[in-house]
Amino acid sequence: MRYIRYAILGALGILLVSVCIANRTIVALKLLPDAVAEFVGMNPSISLPLFMVVLGGLGAGLVIGFIWEWIREHKHRRAVSNQNREVKKLSREVKKLKQQKHEGKDEVLALLDEAS
Repeated sequence: MRYIRYAILGALGILLVSVCIANRTIVALKLLPDAVAEFVGMNPSISLPLFMVVLGGLGAGLVIGFIWEWIREHKHRRAVSNQNREVKKLSREVKKLKQQKHEGKDEVLALLDEAS
């Protein structure tokens, strides 16, 4: 199974390198449309190879997606945290009640009573 995973990752790496080699053309990446840039009085742009623009967009999409999911799952993590807190509280209460029940009894009889 490990070799299959390495083969798939190797094929993916070769595919990415071939896409990068095929798209080395320099493109101008503008942050604002021309009309807005004229109105604002500045024209922020940068020249990059096309493959960097594409891979950068994919990377930014992945990061945004991960952050979005982390925020979306917050309610589930909070519910699990509350349940864990409640379980700990109840287990402490059960332990305390067992100690109170066996107070003043012989230790051997208390152990036998707990086992049954």
